[in-house]
Amino acid sequence: CYGKFRRDNVRQEQILYQNTQTFLEKIFIEVQALKKSLRDLYSTYVGFSAELEQQSRCFLDQVNRASERIQGHSNDVHKLQAQVLDLERSLQEEKERYRMERQRRRFLHNTLVELRGNIRVHCRVRPLLPLDRGLSDTDPVPKSSFSEKVIHAINDDTVLVRSTRPGCPPVNKVFEFERVHGPEDSQQTVYGEVSPLLTSLLDGYNVCVMAYGQTGSGKSYTMIGSQSEEELPHEGIIPRAARELFRLISEKPANSHLVEVSVVEVYNNEVFDLLSKDCDKCDVITTSTGTSDVLCLTYRPVQSAAEILRLISHVLRLRAQNSTLVHADSSRSHLVVTLTVTLKSPAALAPADRPQGVQREWWSPRCHRSSGGRVTGDHTGPAPCPRSGLSQSPVRTRLQLVDLAGSECVGMSGVTGAALRETSFINRSLSALSDVLGALSEHRPHIPYRNSRLTHLLQDSIGGEAKLLVMICVSPSQRFLTESLQSLGFGTRARQVQKEAARKKSGATRQK
Repeated sequence: CYGKFRRDNVRQEQILYQNTQTFLEKIFIEVQALKKSLRDLYSTYVGFSAELEQQSRCFLDQVNRASERIQGHSNDVHKLQAQVLDLERSLQEEKERYRMERQRRRFLHNTLVELRGNIRVHCRVRPLLPLDRGLSDTDPVPKSSFSEKVIHAINDDTVLVRSTRPGCPPVNKVFEFERVHGPEDSQQTVYGEVSPLLTSLLDGYNVCVMAYGQTGSGKSYTMIGSQSEEELPHEGIIPRAARELFRLISEKPANSHLVEVSVVEVYNNEVFDLLSKDCDKCDVITTSTGTSDVLCLTYRPVQSAAEILRLISHVLRLRAQNSTLVHADSSRSHLVVTLTVTLKSPAALAPADRPQGVQREWWSPRCHRSSGGRVTGDHTGPAPCPRSGLSQSPVRTRLQLVDLAGSECVGMSGVTGAALRETSFINRSLSALSDVLGALSEHRPHIPYRNSRLTHLLQDSIGGEAKLLVMICVSPSQRFLTESLQSLGFGTRARQVQKEAARKKSGATRQK
C-alpha cells in the first residue's frame, strides 16, 4: 500500500511539474510578446516624438517668420496711417483755404455787384416731391421719368441741368448765380444769405427780396414757410426777417425806430389792400419825384415781430388761392409785404432815450396818416419849420418781401373758367416783369414799368436805388424741366441788369 501511495504521489508531482512547466513557458512566451510590443511602442514613440519635434521646429519657424512679416506690415501700416493723417490734414487745410478763397471771391463779387448796381440772384432747388410724378396712367411717358432728377446744385454758385429724355433733344446747361441752395439746405441756411440785407435796411438802404418760379417750386415755402408754432425751423424769410429786424432795433436807442406794415396783393392786374377793412382796391401812381406809390394804403404800426406774424397770418387767409392739377394750394396773386422803418430825428426822442451829445432840433412833420392807419395826404417827407441851420429829418427805409404767383402751363395745370383767367393775368404780369428786366439789361431808353400793375408797384425796387435780391425757385424734376429752364433764364437775365447803385438815405438837410 505504501508503494502504491508513493507511486501516486510521484505521478502527481510529475503532473504538477509538467503543468507548472507548461504554464511558465506560456507566461514566458507572453512576456516575450509583451516585451516585443513594448519595444515596438517605444520605437513608434521615439519616431513620433522626433517627427513632432521636427514639425514643432518647422511650425515655430513659420510662426517666427509670420511674426516678422506682421511686424514689418505693422510698421508699413503705421507709416501709411501717418501718411493718411498727413494727407487728411493737408486736405482739410486745402478745403479751408478753398472755403476762405470762395468767401473772399463771393465778398468781392458782391461788392462789385453792389458797386455796379446789379441785382443779386440766388437759386433754390427744392427736393423731389409727390407732385413731380405723372398725373395719370394715360401719360405717354412713364411716371418714373417724370420724377427723374435733372437739375442739380453742384456747388454753392452753380446749377447743372442735364436731361436725356427719349424723344427730346438732350439738355446740358450750366447756370451761375450769386448763391445756389440745394435740396438739403434748411430754411435757416437760405435766410442766412438774406439776413445781411436787414443790416443794410437799418443803415439807410431800401431792400427788396423777391421769390420767382413756377407753381409748386417752393416760393411760398421759401418766403413764408410754415405758420405752425411747432414748426419754427420751417419758417420762411418773412417771419425770420421780422424777428431779425426787431432784434437789431432792440440794440438801438429806445423808441428811436418806428416800424409800419402794409400788405397788398396784385390779383388779376388789380392791387388790393389786404390790411384795410374791406380789402379795398388801390391805385399805383408815380409821384413827382419819379417813384411809385400806392394811394390810400393802410399802414399798421407794430411793436414786435409777433404783431407782424399775426398780420401775415391774417392776410394769408385773405389771399387768393385755387387748386390746380399741379398744386393743391396754388397762389393766384402776387403778395407784397412792406415793412417801413422810420428812424426818428434826435429831437423826437425822449430826453432819456436821446444819445449823449445830441442837441435837440425843432421840426414839424406833416401828418400823413389818420388814426386808422390810412394815408390821408402827401407823405413824401416831413415839413420842417422855417429855421436856419442844419435840421435832422426822419429817415424812412422800406423792406419789400415779394412772393410772386407761379408761372403756369395751362395744359399741365388743367385750369378752366375763372382759374384760366387768373392764370392768364399771372403769366402776363410775369412776362411784363421779364420785359422790364430785358429793357434794363439792354439799357433801352424806355422801360415798360406801366405794362403791368406788378411792375409799376415794384418799379423802385427793380430799377431804383433799392438793394434787390431775387430768389429763383425751381423743381429738379424732369416733368417741370421747361418751366425750370424758363425760371433759370429769368434769373440769368436779372443778373445782367446794371442799374443805379443803391443809395443810402440821409436825414441831414440844410434849411433855408
